[in-house]
Amino acid sequence: MPEPTKKDDGQPEENVAPDSGDAPSENSVEMAPKEAKAATKDTEAVVTVTEAEATPQPQPVVIVVTELEPVEGEVTEPQPIVTEPVENGHSEPEPTQAKKHAEVTEVKEEDSGTSKSPDKDDDVTASTPSPPPPAEDGSTPKKLSIDLPNDSDPESTRGRKDSVWSLGDGQPPEEIDKQIETPPLSTLLIEKPQSGSINVGGDITFIAKVEAKDLLRKPTIKWFKGKWMDLASKTGKHLQLKESFDRFSKIHTFEMHIIKAKENYAGNYRCEVTYKDKFDSCSFDLEVKEVSDGSQNIDIRSAFKRSSEGQDDAGELDFSGLLKHRQGREHKQEEVPEVDVWEILKNARPDEYEKIAFTYGITDLRGLLKRLKKTKKEEKKSEAFAKRLEPAYQVDKGGKIRLIVDLADPTVELKWYKNGQEIRPTPNNRKYIFEHKGTQRIMVINNCQMNDDAAYSVTAGEEKCTTELFVKELPVNILKQLEPVKTTVNERIELECEVSEEGAKVKWMKNGVEVPTGVRSRYRVRSEGTKHWLIIDDASKDDTGTYSLMATGGTSEAHVQVDLKPLKILTDLQSATVLLGQPLKLNCEIYPGNVPGRWYKNGQLIQPSERLSITHRTKNHSLEIESSTIHDAGDYTFVPEGYTQTLSAKVHIIDPPKVHLEALNAQDNTVTIVAGNKLRLEIPISGEPAPRVVWMKGERVILESGNRVRAETFADHTCLTIDVAEREDTGNYKIVLQNEAGEDTASVKIKVVDIPDPPEAPLVTDVGGDWCTMTWEPPRYDGGSPILGYFIERKKKQSSRWMRLNFDLCKETTFEPKKMIEGVPYEVRIFAVNAIGVSKPSEPSKPFIPLAVTSEPTMLVVDDVTDTTVTMKWRPPDTIGAAGLDGYQVEYCIEGTDEWIPANKELIEKTKYTITGLPVEAKIFVRVKAINAAGASQPRTTQHSILVKEVIEPPKIRIPRHLKQTYVRKVGEVVNLVVPFVGKPRPKVNWLKEGQPIEQTISIRNSDCDSIMFIRKAERKHSGKYELSVQVENHIDTAMLDIQIVDLPGPPQAVKIEEIWGNNVALDWNPPKDNGNSHITGYTIQKADKKTMEWYTCIEHYHRTCITISDLVVGNEYFFRIYSENMVGLSESATATKDSALIVKEGLHLKIPEYNDRDFTEPPTFTQPLINTFAIAGYNATLNCSVRANPRPKVIWMKNKIIIIDDPRYRMFSNQGVCTLEIRKPSPFDGGVYTCKAVNDLGEAQVDCKLEVKGGFTFFELMKRGVPLHLIDKYMNESKTSEKSESEKKGSI
Repeated sequence: MPEPTKKDDGQPEENVAPDSGDAPSENSVEMAPKEAKAATKDTEAVVTVTEAEATPQPQPVVIVVTELEPVEGEVTEPQPIVTEPVENGHSEPEPTQAKKHAEVTEVKEEDSGTSKSPDKDDDVTASTPSPPPPAEDGSTPKKLSIDLPNDSDPESTRGRKDSVWSLGDGQPPEEIDKQIETPPLSTLLIEKPQSGSINVGGDITFIAKVEAKDLLRKPTIKWFKGKWMDLASKTGKHLQLKESFDRFSKIHTFEMHIIKAKENYAGNYRCEVTYKDKFDSCSFDLEVKEVSDGSQNIDIRSAFKRSSEGQDDAGELDFSGLLKHRQGREHKQEEVPEVDVWEILKNARPDEYEKIAFTYGITDLRGLLKRLKKTKKEEKKSEAFAKRLEPAYQVDKGGKIRLIVDLADPTVELKWYKNGQEIRPTPNNRKYIFEHKGTQRIMVINNCQMNDDAAYSVTAGEEKCTTELFVKELPVNILKQLEPVKTTVNERIELECEVSEEGAKVKWMKNGVEVPTGVRSRYRVRSEGTKHWLIIDDASKDDTGTYSLMATGGTSEAHVQVDLKPLKILTDLQSATVLLGQPLKLNCEIYPGNVPGRWYKNGQLIQPSERLSITHRTKNHSLEIESSTIHDAGDYTFVPEGYTQTLSAKVHIIDPPKVHLEALNAQDNTVTIVAGNKLRLEIPISGEPAPRVVWMKGERVILESGNRVRAETFADHTCLTIDVAEREDTGNYKIVLQNEAGEDTASVKIKVVDIPDPPEAPLVTDVGGDWCTMTWEPPRYDGGSPILGYFIERKKKQSSRWMRLNFDLCKETTFEPKKMIEGVPYEVRIFAVNAIGVSKPSEPSKPFIPLAVTSEPTMLVVDDVTDTTVTMKWRPPDTIGAAGLDGYQVEYCIEGTDEWIPANKELIEKTKYTITGLPVEAKIFVRVKAINAAGASQPRTTQHSILVKEVIEPPKIRIPRHLKQTYVRKVGEVVNLVVPFVGKPRPKVNWLKEGQPIEQTISIRNSDCDSIMFIRKAERKHSGKYELSVQVENHIDTAMLDIQIVDLPGPPQAVKIEEIWGNNVALDWNPPKDNGNSHITGYTIQKADKKTMEWYTCIEHYHRTCITISDLVVGNEYFFRIYSENMVGLSESATATKDSALIVKEGLHLKIPEYNDRDFTEPPTFTQPLINTFAIAGYNATLNCSVRANPRPKVIWMKNKIIIIDDPRYRMFSNQGVCTLEIRKPSPFDGGVYTCKAVNDLGEAQVDCKLEVKGGFTFFELMKRGVPLHLIDKYMNESKTSEKSESEKKGSI
């Protein structure tokens, strides 16, 4: 079969009809010439196919419509032609329809891209749609009638031989008249979909019905277009599939609705129904008629628009839906073209197609090229062929076929090809015959075989046309049946059968299984002409069964029975008596001679071996034993295979007595037994007749009636039994055997062994942190067996539970127990082990306690170095253990020597030690050991040598963070300031207050690394600025500390009542004379009725020195008093008004004195300026100041004269005139000059301070934080400058 046509993406395309002017009509049908009637019709022809009775089969013909007018005819259709290949290279069988309607019309321009010629040079651009394939049992005779409106044939078809011709023109009639069997009816479908025709935009419904009386569940139905497109995935607004079930009639109804059909919906459809192992299918056609000329009205840009998944918004010529579904992108709707793109493409060169498609928004370039290719090919007319080959031909196997073409130019050279290979005529080959009849060129293929089923093509000059030839293989019928056979074994069997065709392939079966016919098979197969034989040369009983021959047209069976022949005994078996070791031979003769048999001894099957051979020569069967043994005695039987008769004989063996000590499998015939166990020693003996057995130990005979030790004798062995073995049972035992044939003796040695004695108590020689070393001596008595090893156990002294330490035997007499708990006393003991068992435990060892030395000291560093001393410090060991830590041993070694000199004579407990008496400028190594009861630990040694020379380190004061600001304390509190510093040798420390020595009430304590100022009870006189200076030789460093001692403020001054009006009183006063060395934060005003003199607070934390008290009770007389308040608290006393304020009752008129309004407006004035501040990098810093102004001023913060706006690193606060700037986690480049500026309508004011951020970052850290390079450079320069200025300042001091 030819390969299926394929689309560009590798999928087979469905076949559509081409234009009627370039190829045969849409449907190819087979017609009988005598029954054909031709008539004219304007637009279409109706072809009706009906069932007819079986009639002789005429030669099939093909009707070809060459004009635009269709023809109608009535024919008998033997078999439809299959022209459309399907997947896997073969077509599926489909049941024949009872009635079939097909419409043959003038085929107009179809959708491009659905058909493609297999050859690039082939001008035929479309193939014929395939009618349904034939049933499995052959073709079905059908009646085809074509009705036309006019009764007369058109002139164009009258008298023309090329209008209708036969595929097999010239064949004799006897090859045509063949009976055709009626195919079986459909098994599932009771109503099949019928072909139909609709206009573009119309609706149509196809219905299939399945009877469900014999079905247990709903059958499975599939709808296909062509041979491969499953329509289940194409449902949408144009295609709907419905299912229903009628419970009364038991019928499943399946419907396929096509809504608003398009031109590309036309084609062949198929419906498949499946239920378990049943299958049924039906093909039907759909024709979609165009309302107008589609080639001129196609919107090319909308037609070739491609959707994401081939949905309804795709163009009508878009075939991307047949590809794999992909998640696509939505495409915008293209606008209607304003130009005729078809004309542009037809007149353009091929290399301009892609540019034109891109210009006009055409995305489906592949479909466009296919459409354009077909459009151009339709314009090309055939110049070489007046009549082309049909798309397909069919012929029976063994028949002949004529392939005819009509040439327009008879002089053109013509060549025929089969599957692309040229067919050349040869004089002696009558397979292919080439004929010339006018302009016709005919190729006749004789005796068509299956290898002639191929694609044929003919070329005339540059043009080419192709066709396909289908060869139908007729069924092979059985003419002569097999006959049953009954015979006996070893006979020849021949089964003969005759079939209807020479060289036919048949299959031989036995009981339903194919008979093997290989080289080594018992079966031979022979064929001659139409006869076939199955031959069995030497039949056996296994050949009985039913044999059958299977051909394509039927099967023939016959039964074969193979029986046995009667048995005759010519020589019977004879009994024999043989001496031990002599040869033994048994012989018999039977008929028939080719019957095999089996030998049995005492009912057991005898198999051939090296000493026993079984032979069979014709009638003689023999059994031979080269050297007989006592076991060869017994009853022998020969059983012919397949028979019930047997031959028997008895064999007797005579043997002198013998003791078989080799059965003991013991070295030197020595048997070892564990004391206390029972010994049963069985020794095989032989002898015929049975010998007399005597057991002896020395001169004492062991009787059978003994209690603990006794001897017993049996038929094939003798037995010595010792119930409880003892050490006294050790010795040699003698066995004496006697019978009529002779005497034999043997000796056996019995050795009684026991477990060893316990070893002596072990000795613990060495003890560690969780281990110890122990030794012991072997036991004095090993129990008669070598010591294999020892088991060791241990336990805590206070416990009674012993624990096994080794599960594998210890071969040595030393062992090292591990994983013991440090500081816990233990005991150990030993078990000796030999081949018999484990001894009793030894006595426990003396108690011992595991103790471990500590780990080495850690972090050994040099703390200080002078000209003669070195001070070392270290940290305790990580692991100390149960033995504790007694102290440390410090040793030093002068570089260049190996002698370690102890620095301390006695152990020290501190982790710091000063080595004295060292030579000046010597280099030494120092190590420290931790000492406890277990000994000294591993030493910790300095990595590098230490130079004994004092190093001068400039002093540096490290002021704590809380002392960088004013240190505030209350009167009476304790002041304890610790200021650390560094410097070597020990710096000199000096304190000054305001440039003067400090008072004696202030205690100063200095050490090597810090200075402490201590005031037991602070007083206000201790407030002031203190200067700390640290000096090492010419190097000095200073620091300033500001200490403020605060106390409660005094009461306010001059409290007086300024004015009384209504229920209001105006008060005025002056600030206190003593503010307690702290800023006054507010006032508390209280009132008291003159009648009760109970004081009530009117307001707290009031900041001004004047106030108006309201809501006083009319008629009452009030006194007022005021407390002042600072950070310590309220003043101890209050100042009260001398006069009282009387609130006048109603009806009284108060004369209001005249006064001038006070002007409270003032320009901004900073009452507390900014102070230069040091900040630590990474810690938040704040800048504070206070401003007074009315109206309220606008506060602006600036850094280096640049206003700070919306910077997340800064937070600004303003509360009652106090302005605060908080810098979050400053870095060194946050240092600089900060300015606070206050502005109102009356003026402006500003204060500055300098912020220095210490503890900066390295260049790498700044780069890692993403700081710009120019800022990094600026910061590094400022850091160097500040460091240089500080060093110069210190040097000048």
